[in-house]
Amino acid sequence: MGALSVNCCWSGLEFDSVQSPGTYGIVYKAQNRETGDIVALKRIRLDNEEEGVPCTAIREISLLKELHHPNIVRLYDVVHTDKKLTLVFEFMDSDLKKYMDACSGDVDPSIIQQFMFQLLRGIAFCHEHRVLHRDLKPQNLLITKKCDLKLADFGLARAFGIPVRHYSSEVVTLWYRAPDVLMGSRQYSTSIDIWSAGCIFAEMATGRPLFAGSTGPDQLYRIYKVLGTPTAATWPTGPALPEWRDDWPQLDPVPLEPLVPKLLDAQGQAGPSSGVDLLKRMLAYAPEQRIGAYAALLHPYFNSVRDLFPPLPGPTAGAASTGIVVAAAAAAAAAAAASSSAPAPVTA
Repeated sequence: MGALSVNCCWSGLEFDSVQSPGTYGIVYKAQNRETGDIVALKRIRLDNEEEGVPCTAIREISLLKELHHPNIVRLYDVVHTDKKLTLVFEFMDSDLKKYMDACSGDVDPSIIQQFMFQLLRGIAFCHEHRVLHRDLKPQNLLITKKCDLKLADFGLARAFGIPVRHYSSEVVTLWYRAPDVLMGSRQYSTSIDIWSAGCIFAEMATGRPLFAGSTGPDQLYRIYKVLGTPTAATWPTGPALPEWRDDWPQLDPVPLEPLVPKLLDAQGQAGPSSGVDLLKRMLAYAPEQRIGAYAALLHPYFNSVRDLFPPLPGPTAGAASTGIVVAAAAAAAAAAAASSSAPAPVTA
């Protein structure tokens, strides 16, 4: 960004207005007085010198410095002073939650296709580079007035597959949390992001959350009311989960077609080319049966919008090494923050 690079005194930047509160700080809108470029500033106060930089900020910085993709928000710069840490992001006009609210929940089917395709492109890139987002929800999907969509808020994201695969079960906002995570699984992988994306898919189509539970058990019950109660026959690995219960009420699945009519095909059917078919593949109980992000991008549901975006690259063998680099960077940053109450400025 050249002249947009900022220093401790905010030379060349003019604060415009507060955009929104973030996960661990306030997000401001700012403009470079010389170039006119607009950016978003996520400012994190460092009130406790002993604790240093929040681990969520370290994760986001480490991962976003590696993840450069049109459907992932761009981190331009990082400025560290004694009292605050400021992340300089590209500016986005709104988020998906605000967009759906502005439409009163009535999102055009073609826009749903475009948003979902971009969401899956961003997820596929993350997974290809061995990164789990772990907190996908409409508020964390930023959009522009041109309907560009980008993944944001990587504060809960982490690299996976090296070397420990036992992660926290307290991830993902409740409404978008996969049933295996709700049942205490700590060995999850990319499938948890696919479940979250499926919930967002249905929410765009209906204007309301598909599973709006208030507690973990209530969330599972709401899932069962739609998808039916899982059994050892439908989910062979389910009984091994810590919170699996054999005495759950046995509920039958309901047809998805009446719930998400916008996802029917051109003939009004739930055939193999419909969004309903894709949704079912994303919301499979068994994690190993959920469709992958790259395979989802090839689903016939996207045939009419695929040409609107750059061609999809195929999966590469280099993803594993990238994941190792990202995780190592996060670990190094965490160690540095723990060893010093006033670490040196972080540079982009």
